[in-house]
Amino acid sequence: MFRGYLRWVIVGLVAIATVINYIDRNALAIMWPAVSEDLGMDTSDYALVVSFFMVGYAVGHSLFGKIFDMIGTRLGFVLAIVAWSISIMLHAATRGVLSLGLARAMLGVSEAGNWPGATKSNAEWFPIKERALAQGIFNSGASLGAIVSAPAIALLYLQFGWQGTFIAVGMLGFLWLLPWLWIFKAPPERHPWLTEAEREYILAGQKTEDSAEENAEQAAPGWREMLGYRQSWAVIASRFFLDPVWWLFVSWLPIYLADQFGFNIAQIGLFAWVPYVGAALGAIFGGWLAGRLIKSGWTVNAARKLTITLGGAIMMPMLIATAFASNPLAAVLLIAVILFGFQLAIGNIQTLPSDFFAGKSVGSLAGVGGTAAVVGVLITTWMVPVITRESYVPFFLLGAALVPLAVASVWIFGGRIEPVSAAEDAASSQAEAAG
Repeated sequence: MFRGYLRWVIVGLVAIATVINYIDRNALAIMWPAVSEDLGMDTSDYALVVSFFMVGYAVGHSLFGKIFDMIGTRLGFVLAIVAWSISIMLHAATRGVLSLGLARAMLGVSEAGNWPGATKSNAEWFPIKERALAQGIFNSGASLGAIVSAPAIALLYLQFGWQGTFIAVGMLGFLWLLPWLWIFKAPPERHPWLTEAEREYILAGQKTEDSAEENAEQAAPGWREMLGYRQSWAVIASRFFLDPVWWLFVSWLPIYLADQFGFNIAQIGLFAWVPYVGAALGAIFGGWLAGRLIKSGWTVNAARKLTITLGGAIMMPMLIATAFASNPLAAVLLIAVILFGFQLAIGNIQTLPSDFFAGKSVGSLAGVGGTAAVVGVLITTWMVPVITRESYVPFFLLGAALVPLAVASVWIFGGRIEPVSAAEDAASSQAEAAG
């Protein structure tokens, strides 16, 4: 079944899980005008509730990175999506800041598992030259989820109210489990549906042609030892600086449209999906571009760095321009270009754990990188209510300042992007023991 392209079916399922993930998390922001009115909350309460989510999200990245490495991709996704589906349904029972904050924290912990799980799945199922495209397909699920969530949540809200909407979207995760458990029977080495040709293509392609011997001895350090590598810090620092740009819009775009242009829920549903079309295109293009460059003879190092830097070069001037947008159409179109550039860069940054390390280190480093990203997001989340008291200009200028720091982190800490050898890993462990 699915002869010759089972790996694309797997990444498609992960992308669908990401669509559901974003529908669930965006529901509160889209319905915030109604939820806040019923529960007597304001923008400061919203920032606090977002912080509950982000703290849970920070913990969840590292926790689920380790969980996926321990129990595998198949069961790891089952655990994550069951937990986040229950969490979003519990939002319907909230009655104030504390109960809503706790439900958001539970959602954050469980939804975080989607990201280290996807990175680990792509490392298992794709050769190096296709990983960025696979990551782009996965990331396009986040964009598609953001696209469909605004009108879908608005429509559900008009039919069922905000409590009924939370319950309805929570059911989606349980439906997703049916095809996942049926199709994802085992890793590529043992999956009964894989043809021998596809199995060989996947496994052989996980070693770069220019350093096959080194790849055979690719390092897989433990969680603590991994932090001793500067390559790990390329992932950690770049995620810390870059992810807040995405979350400024995921968490605040509906609020921005309501505050800046006086939008109601129906109008938010009409406009808020537009920027994520740019994000979806950027995710696919970034993966395609890196893969194309590698197939054309570029090294992984050159292809990753060019694509990440290009994404940063698109984002920074567009963030500055958006600070001075005078109407909602101009604002959402500029934000679409920003998110195009973001996805161009982030998909390649998210492949770095599998570019550097092997085995159980991949999910763990992806999880730690995700935790660092959330720490950056928390800091910016707490800043937003303060810096937007007079206008949203500082909001966009903050994002513009973060972009070059993220790109520089890859160049400074990453060095040459290539597999870290097991010999280097052993030397590092011996030096640590001697110290």
